[in-house]
Amino acid sequence: MKTALLLNTVDPGIGGVLIRGEKGTAKSTTVRSLAQVLPEVEYVKGCVYRCDPKHGKRFCPDCAETIASGAKLESEKAPMRVVELPLSATEDRIAGTLDIEHVLSTGKKKFEPGVLAQANGNLLYVDEVNLLEDHMVDLLLDAAAMGVNYVEREGISFEHPSRFILVGSMNPEEGEIRPQLLDRFGLCVEIQGEKDLSVRTEIVSRRLAFDADPKGFTEAYVKETKKIKDSITEAKKILSGNFPDKDLVALASHIALYFEMEGHRADITMVRAAMAYAALNGRKKADREDMATVAPMVMSHRMKRKPFEKTVFDIGELRSCIQQFA
Repeated sequence: MKTALLLNTVDPGIGGVLIRGEKGTAKSTTVRSLAQVLPEVEYVKGCVYRCDPKHGKRFCPDCAETIASGAKLESEKAPMRVVELPLSATEDRIAGTLDIEHVLSTGKKKFEPGVLAQANGNLLYVDEVNLLEDHMVDLLLDAAAMGVNYVEREGISFEHPSRFILVGSMNPEEGEIRPQLLDRFGLCVEIQGEKDLSVRTEIVSRRLAFDADPKGFTEAYVKETKKIKDSITEAKKILSGNFPDKDLVALASHIALYFEMEGHRADITMVRAAMAYAALNGRKKADREDMATVAPMVMSHRMKRKPFEKTVFDIGELRSCIQQFA
């Protein structure tokens, strides 16, 4: 789970992560704690949508108007945030709303930003994503894929940048997600309660220690937290301008064909995830071991299965498949 979250932080192009698991396994706690290690991002100072000054083609109307007038955009840096989507949120609350009356009376567009505006440049967390209505999930996944939120009401449209890391969590006992929506999440991980006595005891001890003294507990792990944050920053530098070699791409396609993946999304995600994993470990070039590590997270939720059938990903079969690659 932690690896999947860190990989998306290093390369948001991986496409987010879906965390599936039984209740009480710290899914929400882990995602929220990610805020402590998220890197700083640069954005336009004062912009409601926190536009990225380096993406000239993805400005909101206000920033685009400023540039058109000849003025220069000021920028500043701040850490990425974890933005949470309330389960009860309406479509207007997610996408934002256009004030039609204001448009008709003044001729100017007036837009009330929603959660997708807050999420731009940040991490968007949806707890119990399986309980969201399908069209809401479609809305989130479309925005995540295109990097733009497009709203249209009564023939009047408005759009703004909305590039974010989408993280969803769910308890399968409460219902599943449609397969075509599952495929839109780059990675998926399954979480279970710890069965090892010593590890389980350590988990409980740490939680009780945190409850007794949150500040003191957090300070005790400052060095470890900084180490993770620095590794993310360094990994992003390694990835910048880095391009996968042909062998890595061919290996991803070989694995995807072997496991009968539909479409090409799994191949692309495997390459990006393997490169991010290598970068996170201080290496510029990804190898077969990196691919073996990330492939289960990429393919487990994309494998064909019959209704009510639970498919356990076979790691041994994956390694055999990789060995067969010439």
